Amino acid sequence: MGAYDLMRMLWRRKETDTMRYINRLRSWKYRQFERVHRVPKPSRPDKARMLGYRAKQGYAIFRVRVRKGGFKRKVAGGQTMGKPTNSGVNQLKNQKSIQAIAEMRAGKTIPGLRVLNSYYLVQDGTYKFYEVIMVDTSHKAIRRDPKINWIVKAKHKHREARGLTSATKKSRGLGKGHLHTKTIGGSRKKCWKRRNTIQFHRYR
Repeated sequence: MGAYDLMRMLWRRKETDTMRYINRLRSWKYRQFERVHRVPKPSRPDKARMLGYRAKQGYAIFRVRVRKGGFKRKVAGGQTMGKPTNSGVNQLKNQKSIQAIAEMRAGKTIPGLRVLNSYYLVQDGTYKFYEVIMVDTSHKAIRRDPKINWIVKAKHKHREARGLTSATKKSRGLGKGHLHTKTIGGSRKKCWKRRNTIQFHRYR
């Protein structure tokens, strides 16, 4: 069994005394940094390599902190000025996962890099921490590598904000089977429009 296998086995057993103690120390340490900050190397090298990271020029790791739980609507005095269906102020839930929010914050903070993927680190009572793998598309080492230079294309700008990364794609409702019939064709809007559009032949 190699070193990465042992690390993977440890991360699968987060409830053991060893991992609980380590993660408690890590969460205290991570709280002292900024909300989005760069780290010299991944905290989980086995997971980072599985998701596309390579220890070479052009790759960067950023650690992101996101507050747990739902959110409260920012309206003065709780007055939403609208219909009752939109009058909720408390107990609102995010449509995207916390990991997707972490990727979006990293992409917004460092707009010159592209988000490749992300993975979970640790959590405490208030925050969840993720590490986001980012790529410098202007670096020669990236542009000349046939395994990663697909991300150089302009259509991959801010892919995390358009539901193209692994974490952000999960909230789009895509899939196969009877549970995913509302998104046939790519999205809910596209599916609805196709089913509600009447098309006539020109000569009929």
